[in-house]
Amino acid sequence: MQSCPLCQHSKADDFHQDKRRRYYRCQQCHLVYVDESDRLDAENEKAHYDLHENNLDDEGYRTFLSRFAEPLLSRVGETPQQGLDFGCGPGPLLAHMMREAGHHVELYDIYYAPDKSVLNKQYDFVSCTEAVEHFYQPQNELELLLSLVKPGGWLGIMTKLARDESAFATWHYKNDLTHVSFFSIETFEFIAKQYQLELEFVGKDVILLRKTQ
Repeated sequence: MQSCPLCQHSKADDFHQDKRRRYYRCQQCHLVYVDESDRLDAENEKAHYDLHENNLDDEGYRTFLSRFAEPLLSRVGETPQQGLDFGCGPGPLLAHMMREAGHHVELYDIYYAPDKSVLNKQYDFVSCTEAVEHFYQPQNELELLLSLVKPGGWLGIMTKLARDESAFATWHYKNDLTHVSFFSIETFEFIAKQYQLELEFVGKDVILLRKTQ
């Protein structure tokens, strides 16, 4: 059995298995993760992402993202700040919304905005919406995200939170084959303690982490 891709703990429970994939839950950080052999390759992963329709004029999508943007904006403040939208996808509406509020926002996405030069500096805030569930190596990617945040700055994450095994068994979120890492309240509490972060949960799927040093 592979070590946990978030905390490298060697012990995990067989959490769930369906017709397509096998899932483990780490005994230390409680991350639920897909067996390595059940992941898509890069070509098929991108083909799936290409089907997403994230239009800048989609009012429904704007309403969805406002659940994330509004609490982040309230903490960032009105003074123009420097931000990065990590995992922006093909339609970076969130960055557009933050720019409308007066902030300067760079873009990064492994497939759609692959300019790595934006990863060479720090930001007042980094947003990562509907992306962490796609991370194959969440420890490496989380540490990269935190390295991009200035002391006192914010890392905002939007992802559905995993619950117990019975809820997971019928959870639609796991059926997306590009979703391979499933975080829970306990997982984010572990992350906050491990990296000395202030942690806030806003609603059911918005997580705000403040870098204190």
